[in-house]
Amino acid sequence: MNFMRSLVHMLWMIVTVIPWALVVVVASMFISSSRLYWWCAAWLANAIRSGTFILGIENRITGMENLPLGEKDPVILLVKHQSTWETFLMPAIMPHPLAYVFKKELLNVPFFGWAMGRMDMIHIDRSQRAQAFNKVVTQGKRLMAEGVWVIMFPEGTRIPRGQKGVYKSGGTRLAIEAGVPVIPIAVTSAKCWPTRAFIKRPGIVDISIGKMIPSEGRQAEELMQEVEDWIEAEMRRLDPEAYV
Repeated sequence: MNFMRSLVHMLWMIVTVIPWALVVVVASMFISSSRLYWWCAAWLANAIRSGTFILGIENRITGMENLPLGEKDPVILLVKHQSTWETFLMPAIMPHPLAYVFKKELLNVPFFGWAMGRMDMIHIDRSQRAQAFNKVVTQGKRLMAEGVWVIMFPEGTRIPRGQKGVYKSGGTRLAIEAGVPVIPIAVTSAKCWPTRAFIKRPGIVDISIGKMIPSEGRQAEELMQEVEDWIEAEMRRLDPEAYV
């Protein structure tokens, strides 16, 4: 049953992403980047709803009250990364536009990558570290001044359930450079959507949004250590079976 559900969901995603991506590419020549973002967020919200309807994956979100309230209040979201689920989910649930920091190779993914390339996000060349970080700072400051929140996965890649990757300090370095707070977010998506797995399982994904952590007067490494400590402790609280 889970195999059939996963197959149907994959086919639904393929069938819907093609026309959506083509519309986004064409529309990007005529509409504002803000409006284009919400068009894309609407498709991602539909992808999440299809995951609930077809796969039986439900979301349980806590901590929304920890998000900034002002229209232009800047923040950087630092999120635990276990599967594709949270990359689709975050724009669907956040009240502000988000700008992902991602490797430029994703722009080559047919249709989905082409659509991403038309959005005002931060794609970097990881082989050129210094230039990549300078681009993140320059674009990140501009976007946050416009009311866009920057979102990053500090572990850099999807991490299997019950494991911990290396938390890199790029997100906290950007926060310190821009003088903005960070918010840690724990996500237990691998309970239902295992890392790099085709077969998904029904269940509840917990999304726990932590309190804002100011960056003023902090060092990047020790600020990231605080983020890591909170996320990993929260992961153990939300999914204790994975950390036995």
